Amino acid sequence: MMNHFVFLAVLLHLRTWCTAYSLQESLVFPVTYLNVHKDLALQRLLVEWDVGKSAHNAELVMSFEIQVRRADEAIVWTEFLNTTLDKSGKPLHWMWDSDLPLECMSHSVRIRSKAEASKNWSQWSQWETIQGLDTSNITEPKIFPDEKIIAEGFDISLCCIARKGQIIKEFFLNSPIPYFNRTNSQVGLLIAKNVTFKGVPHVLCRESCHEDNCFAHAVFFVGRPPDVPHDFSCQTQNMREITCTWDQGRDTYLYGSHSSKYKLSEQFSKSSVPCTVNCSERCSCSWDIGKQRIYNITLTVENPLGKGTATDVFDVAHRIYPLPPFQQWEEYTDAEIELHWEQKEKEIELFCQAEVYQPDGKAKLYNSSDTQLYGNRITLGGLQPYTSYTARVRCGAAKHFWRWSEWSKAHTFRTKEKAPSGKLDVWRKITPALWGRNVTLIWKQEADFQANGEIISYEVTWEKVVDRSKPEHISLSSDCNSTRIFIDNHPYRISIMARNNVGYSHPSMLIIPGATDTEKRLDKSELKEEHVNGTDGGILISWKPRDKSDSYIIDWCNFPMLQPCDLQWKRFGPDTSSALIKSAAFVPGVRYNFHIYASAANRVSLLEKKTGYLKELPPLFDPDVKKVELSYHEVTLYWDPYPTDEIHPGFLRGYHVYVSPVQENCNLKGSKKHVLAGGSVVCKFTIENPEEKTYTVKHLTSNTKYKLAIKAYTGGGETPIINFRYIDTPLDSDMLYLLVLLVVVPSLIMAVCLWKMKRVKDCCCPVIPSPNKSKVLSFKEFKIGTEKVLKLSDCIPDTLALDNKAEAKKLHSRSLMSSTPTEDKTDDQNLSSVYCNKNEERSFPSTPTPQTHTWFENFAYSSHLAVETNPYETPETLERGNEEVSAVLYQPQYYLNILNDASTSSPGEAAGRKSNLRYISQTDVHCIGRRL
Repeated sequence: MMNHFVFLAVLLHLRTWCTAYSLQESLVFPVTYLNVHKDLALQRLLVEWDVGKSAHNAELVMSFEIQVRRADEAIVWTEFLNTTLDKSGKPLHWMWDSDLPLECMSHSVRIRSKAEASKNWSQWSQWETIQGLDTSNITEPKIFPDEKIIAEGFDISLCCIARKGQIIKEFFLNSPIPYFNRTNSQVGLLIAKNVTFKGVPHVLCRESCHEDNCFAHAVFFVGRPPDVPHDFSCQTQNMREITCTWDQGRDTYLYGSHSSKYKLSEQFSKSSVPCTVNCSERCSCSWDIGKQRIYNITLTVENPLGKGTATDVFDVAHRIYPLPPFQQWEEYTDAEIELHWEQKEKEIELFCQAEVYQPDGKAKLYNSSDTQLYGNRITLGGLQPYTSYTARVRCGAAKHFWRWSEWSKAHTFRTKEKAPSGKLDVWRKITPALWGRNVTLIWKQEADFQANGEIISYEVTWEKVVDRSKPEHISLSSDCNSTRIFIDNHPYRISIMARNNVGYSHPSMLIIPGATDTEKRLDKSELKEEHVNGTDGGILISWKPRDKSDSYIIDWCNFPMLQPCDLQWKRFGPDTSSALIKSAAFVPGVRYNFHIYASAANRVSLLEKKTGYLKELPPLFDPDVKKVELSYHEVTLYWDPYPTDEIHPGFLRGYHVYVSPVQENCNLKGSKKHVLAGGSVVCKFTIENPEEKTYTVKHLTSNTKYKLAIKAYTGGGETPIINFRYIDTPLDSDMLYLLVLLVVVPSLIMAVCLWKMKRVKDCCCPVIPSPNKSKVLSFKEFKIGTEKVLKLSDCIPDTLALDNKAEAKKLHSRSLMSSTPTEDKTDDQNLSSVYCNKNEERSFPSTPTPQTHTWFENFAYSSHLAVETNPYETPETLERGNEEVSAVLYQPQYYLNILNDASTSSPGEAAGRKSNLRYISQTDVHCIGRRL
């Protein structure tokens, strides 16, 4: 039965829900009431509206869309709001903060609604408008906001409203703050973003007219909210008054009525603290304690941009901050002082501390003992005699210590004198004198020497070591640190003491050996002076240690070129073998001499000598060249010895010789290239022997102009080359002769040979034309088919050779018979030789046999050639043939007639002659020479 009722209840609830859901889907609930107000102080719109009562009764979940519009009909804001209505029927509320002052222009609001389950929005409500001053009848332009305070880093929007019928022509800031503006309308706008403090900005506005009532101006302030108070605390100095102090933090840039305001309140009593705040470097506020001992103080700071708070809870007895001590005095000895002072609050038990400044500027703290808590005194021990100290005192509560008081005024005092402690550091310089020696004594205070008072004199005593004669004594004023005494040649013991008003220091002893030993030990020729170099701002000195030495002494002169030279010395322990000597007087380019002594039982002996520079500099001048010797390929320089005394700014290491032809760069063998400042290249030769006085530069070119310079150099280098010496090497005549022999003579010989060869060739082997190249053969009658044929009757041969002796004789006899005086065609000089062979017939044996030919030379080709030998004959044949040769006058036409005359010979004879007669061109004949 119960389950039945539950089921019915569920069905009833579902029916109600479905009915409401159906109601939401089918119904729209428009806004029935809308009201808008403005809060000008907050520049805020307050909107109130409602919907029908049925929506409240149904407790619907509603959505609302709210829009805000300005007078220029631009929608400036749209927002959606969801809420659940209740049956109370209370209207709904919404707030909107405007970024533009509400006075600038009218603002309108409208709303529409929708049930959450519905898809349909209601109709928009009517615009509800809040009028701005742009619709009012103002008598002059106005700027809003006026005197607004804005936090640094925020934006600000301003407007300027013109009178009706006017427009804003100018609207600007007279400040470096960047801004954006809009003018040429009744309402001008100006927006500045992320403003920073740069003074007080003034805003100016002008209508399009120029009368006095056409202008408006305003200001706004850029500032910061106050910082939370720092280091806020409260304390008392006398248990009668409480003072709270704090740091106010950063500057807020807000002053006058806008500056930060402070307020103190006590939380236990729920009352304000009756005090006046005073702020300078720190803020403070004081009031009387009364009977209350425990406080809970809250400090509140506020300005128009914000506020901050700080809290301090304390017990007054635990916050004692004593006043500083005053009226100090002291009781002292040579090593201790008891310092006294006065304290105002005598009933407060204090623990005090003294700060004492030592002579070196360091501070040392002394605390009061338990027995001195009420005595207002403190003992300062471990002080130096006759030394000035400065002390000051501060105190704090012995119980529940809170903090130290301020320091008292500084008080200066001096301890009492005491006899000097330690010994003087003594040194000497011995110079020979007539009948003895002069000893210059020098002293200074060692590191462990304490004057313990004011030095009033130095006491010097000396006596002989051997016979213990009466000592001699002198007293010198405190201004002296050296003296000179005369002693004879015996050994002496010397002591020096410092004296103040209380007593003497321990004596410093020095034994001067006898004169003989002194001269032997100090003989400078016995020790070689070694060179040392400067490093790390000083000069490094090293020496070989000596056994049984209790110390070593190095002395030198700070100003070696002056007299006195300011002799200095320094002592070192027995285990030391090197030292870096530094002095403010050391300068580059000055040579310093050092002497190293070994000391044993107050006796010293010279160990080593050193000399060196803090830094070497280039030489002061160049070597003085006295002589220059020139040869064809060498130049030799001679110069005076270069001085090496102490006036020079460095140790002479050698010389550099620079050579170069004037017209070109140098490249001599054995040299290094050196680039001058102007970029030219010269040859550089190095002479590493500083004692050298001559040098020869070789491999020069004769008849050439050279420039040369010689520079001395030290460990500091050399000075730049300023002037060159110019030389001209002489002309090398031997080379000229050699040139003539090697060039001119061979050239003449070759020319003569070429001329002779051409003459011989022209005489012995003239150029003879070849018949194969003759133009005669180019005619058609000399061609048979494709071959060229030369008939003996068609051309005059140059030479005829007859192999048959009979034919030769026949030709010879015929030539004699046909020779008549009237034949003027024959030249007496045209001679020819005919060589006949004794053999009647030609034969071609199996073995080579000498052959004899008869030659007929054609003098039309060579009228000057005389045949002497036959190239086809052996010497023996030629010798025999010469006996039978007959010289005949050569008549070419005659010979041709014989050869062509058929009547004189039978066909057989003609054929025989033709077979034995052959044509030999001179181009095929070897050159046989000629007698010239």
